[in-house]
Amino acid sequence: MRGRKLFHAVGPYLSAVAVVATAAILIFAIYFTELNLQWITFLTGVLVAAILSLVGRTSHAQWTLLRRSAQLSSVKEKLERESRLRKQAEETIASGKSRLHLIDEVMSERVAFVDTDGRYRYHNRAFRDGLNLRPEQIDGRRMREVLGAKVHGEMAAAVRQSLEGRTVRYEQTQKMPSGASRRLSVQHLPQFGGDGKVTGFHILATDVTEQGEVSLPAEPPFPAPAPGRAGHDTAAPNVAGDGVAEQDMFVDLLSEQITGRNDAGSRIMAAIENDEFRLFCQRITPLAVNSAEAEHYEILIRLMEEEENMMPPGAFFPLAEKYGLMPHLDRWVVQHVIEWVSSQDLRGTRREDSIFFINMAGATIHDPEFPDFVRGQLQKYGVPGAALCFEITDSELTSTDVKAAEFARQIRQCGCRVALSGFGRDRISFELLHGLQAEFLKIDGSIILDILRDRVDLAKVTAINRVAKTIGMKTIAEFVESDEIVAKLRELTVDFAQGFGISRPRPLVELGSFIGTEVG
Repeated sequence: MRGRKLFHAVGPYLSAVAVVATAAILIFAIYFTELNLQWITFLTGVLVAAILSLVGRTSHAQWTLLRRSAQLSSVKEKLERESRLRKQAEETIASGKSRLHLIDEVMSERVAFVDTDGRYRYHNRAFRDGLNLRPEQIDGRRMREVLGAKVHGEMAAAVRQSLEGRTVRYEQTQKMPSGASRRLSVQHLPQFGGDGKVTGFHILATDVTEQGEVSLPAEPPFPAPAPGRAGHDTAAPNVAGDGVAEQDMFVDLLSEQITGRNDAGSRIMAAIENDEFRLFCQRITPLAVNSAEAEHYEILIRLMEEEENMMPPGAFFPLAEKYGLMPHLDRWVVQHVIEWVSSQDLRGTRREDSIFFINMAGATIHDPEFPDFVRGQLQKYGVPGAALCFEITDSELTSTDVKAAEFARQIRQCGCRVALSGFGRDRISFELLHGLQAEFLKIDGSIILDILRDRVDLAKVTAINRVAKTIGMKTIAEFVESDEIVAKLRELTVDFAQGFGISRPRPLVELGSFIGTEVG
């Protein structure tokens, strides 16, 4: 290899030396052969051959130089073009990254990335807000340190499967610092490197808490809302100053995500008018062994776009509340539930005595015309009022007990029942029960969840159940998620249980196929 490189390096010089040497020999021959024609002719031929060889090599070198120059020019142009494209791509990525970061930061889903060492390497605002932590308390820290030993232990199997390269889905209940509880649908999505090995996994947690399961303070009453604004009653806390603007910005971004545009009020109203909502129900089962009580059902509502656009259940509630549409939506629910009940032949079945529980928004409670609407719908379809039970949240009763008590009185005149939901979430005040005269008391899931581990929560449930029985109210435990909790509630003589441990929500239309049968 070295000899070949040396030959290419000295080759042109050897040709020149050969020509000069041939010329010198020719001169020498002419001088010493006294112009011998034969020698002169021979040497002249050699000289011409050497010159032609030199010219050929020179031409080849020039042609090679031109070809290399053309190739270099082509490569240079290609490099410049690729540099321009790379710069444009980097600018596009930078621009897209900022937009994706904005979307990621305002989206309601909790997103995080955990590496193979179990350390958080990325998280969005919803994730840290859900944990009530600062960024520095999450970044680079292990899951066990961030979540605590108890929660991490519950997730250990899912984490192990994710690091094995499997997608994992499960549901989890999170107790908030305020004492309320949220139900989360969690996915673990493994990430693979170029070598096919797992480099970590993404966590995507979606809040699937139903309306009424978690409520927050109410705002002013419902009369006719100002254009483009409405009171928020049960979905978002009231904040002042910049907090209101930030909340409005989030709702606007959420409306664009759901509807594809920022006229969410018109879109939600169109969905109500065009029957684009679907009713689901969740079973409320009696706990007493061999109980003669019928099973009851809580009515839930879904927007068809939620599944198509991968939105969490109930994502439209903040929009309906912002634009003052909750009374319209509650009317839609009541009318369709009554219509469905009228279409079922319940005579002679245990479900003849079933009650359908419907959550009421704060704005609907303040609507003076709503009780008359309920009365009219019951008469229209020939359904007894006892088939319906309207739920009023504990927080709504606390803030506007006069309005809530009047609403309950008028609803009861229609023959319907009343339930107080979320009782015991923030504090226990038995004085609230006197004016309401509800038939059912739903014990908040935040204290039901921990009755097997927390003696204080167990004492709360025991006291609530005892007082409710004393004044003639039936108790319903929310967020019941295991057979062990069911057994403890039976021991406490709680009347009913509701939660994922009892049954998952299913379309109301499917309930008709089980008419006359026992539901296990």
